[in-house]
Formats: sequence, structure tokens, C-alpha cells
Amino acid sequence: MALFSLNNVVIKGIASCVPKEIVKNENYPLFSPEEALKFSTSTGVFQKRKADMHTTASDLCYHAAEKLIAELGWEKNTIDALIFVSQTPDYILPATSCILQHRLGLGIDTYALDISLGCSGWVYGFASMAQFLTHGGMKRGILLTGETTLKLNSEFDKSAYPLFGDAGTATALEFDVNAKTTHFHFQTDGEGYQAIFTPDGGFRNPTTEKSLIYEDIDEGIRMHRLHNRLNGMDVFAFGILRAPQSVNAILEYASIQREDVDYYIFHQANLFMNEKIRKKLKLTEEQVPYSLRDFGNTSSATIPLTITTQIREQLRQKSAKLIVCGFGVGLSWGTVYFEIDENFIISDLVEI
Repeated sequence: MALFSLNNVVIKGIASCVPKEIVKNENYPLFSPEEALKFSTSTGVFQKRKADMHTTASDLCYHAAEKLIAELGWEKNTIDALIFVSQTPDYILPATSCILQHRLGLGIDTYALDISLGCSGWVYGFASMAQFLTHGGMKRGILLTGETTLKLNSEFDKSAYPLFGDAGTATALEFDVNAKTTHFHFQTDGEGYQAIFTPDGGFRNPTTEKSLIYEDIDEGIRMHRLHNRLNGMDVFAFGILRAPQSVNAILEYASIQREDVDYYIFHQANLFMNEKIRKKLKLTEEQVPYSLRDFGNTSSATIPLTITTQIREQLRQKSAKLIVCGFGVGLSWGTVYFEIDENFIISDLVEI
């Protein structure tokens, strides 16, 4: 079981960026008014943001990073590492992190890395960056997580297309010998990789003419093989089992009392699933904020997006203890406990 702790690393701030276009589920053409209300009430998603065809996840992350770096007052040549977590990169190659290093104007001494993960990606990216910083060889890092998930989903998939949204985020981390200890827990079950799955477009199943032929998968679900396929029942069963186990593992490992944690931020899968998780853990509604209503499921961006849009004012006023849990595509999941102080920077939401 991957449980470990790291010292000397503090999160200095978070920023989020979303497209300006708002798409409401009540206007989704494949829904009747009754279906739209039922779907939104169950999933918690009433609207989301949609990137245009020219806007990528890296664009959204770039704007979030520019705002955060400016508000922190960091000189760009003092940033030693950049990690980009996404399943919607700019290209097959090169790594999008290399492009972002140049675009952000970071120095050529910057360590740049792409991580191909979705729902658990922010926690994995946090751990990876913290590993680089914990011994002081690197002092500052920028973690970028973002998705334009709607481009992966079929507009004719009533089960999934209304659920997802697009967003990009930036998280700043810094070496600090006075930082409180951060605790991590990670697990992976690749046997379930087809629970959230895009069949074609990689090197196992390259794109062919047949990849673009639409198929009727089920009632209200029509897609081709370059679209994401979501097995809702398998994902639901996985999430309500593994997320509570992971949170409990962190609480026990770090000897933390459940009630001493100010906020529990979960990947924004859907309201029905997340409420099952919250109730299994016996957490109060006040401890578990949601951004689903306005932004939907934004995959690797959901956790920082929820922090910046739902508890921004609370965290600007006081220090806080947080447990964050990401779970999903892979199947992959991870949880982190960390503390922030009253100097924590949370930028206003950027819209482009």
C-alpha cells in the first residue's frame, strides 16, 4: 500500500481558468425538459463550460498559471519545475509541458514533465512535484492540470456528454523547511481500465476510417471509436468503495481525527456517487464542497477548481487542514492530507 509522508513542501496558491461559453443541460437537444431536470438533479450538473475548437487544455492552464505567478510575485526564472497533467494534450508529441515552459517564459533550466492521468491526476501531480522539492534541490514548481473533456465525448451520448466540462488549473508549490508534513496514499487497479476508455487513436488500436463510424451502443448512446466510453455502473461501484477506503487509510496513517479536517475535497464525479462517499465517511455537508452545479466533471481539474470556486473566501481568511481524494480513469486513485496558511493565494476565476 503506497502510504508515505513528505516534508518541506507547501502549496502557495491555486488558480483556475474556464472557457466563457456556458452550456446548460436544460438546452441539451437530446433531453426533454423532464429528462434534463432528472439528470441534473441526480448528477448535480446543471451547466458546464465548453472550450471552442481552437482552445486546448494547455491554453486554459496557461492563463491560470500566468495569473497565479503574477499574484505570487514570483520571478519566472525562479521556477524550477513544471508538470502538466492531462488526457487532452496538444499533440501526441512533443510533451505539452515543454511547450508550456516556453510559452510561460520559464528558464531553460526548468524540469518539464507530462503525466497522462485524469480524475486522480491532481493528487498524483502534487506528489510528483513534492518529491522534486522536498530535499531543496528545486525550490519552486508549477503544477498544471486541465482537460477539454467534452472533445473526447460524443454529443449523442446522453449518459455522459451532459456530465463533463472543460477547465484548466495551476497550483504553485515551494520548498519551505517550516512546512507542515504532507501525507499521501495511492493505489491502482489496471484490470478495470476499460471502465473509462477510448478504444481507438493510440498505438494499440490506431485511427482508421472505421474509427469514425458511429455506432449505437445503447439507447441514447451513439458514438464512434475515438469517443470516450464510460461504464457508469463499474465506475460507481469502484468510487464508493475505493474513495472512502483511501481517506480512511490517510486518517489512520497520519493519526488525524476526522472532525479536525476543515474540508474534504473529492473529485467531482457526480453528485449521487459523491454523496454516497460523503455519507459513508460520516462527513457533514459543510465539510464537502461541490462545484458540479456550474462546471460539471472536469476530470483532473475538478479538485483545484472546487477549491478556487467554492471555498475561496473561507481559505483567504484563515489557515486550514484539507484532505483531497481523486479517483477514476485508470483505474487510479489517491488521497493527500495537507495544510495551508493564511497567506495562501487563491486567484479569482479566469474566463477566456
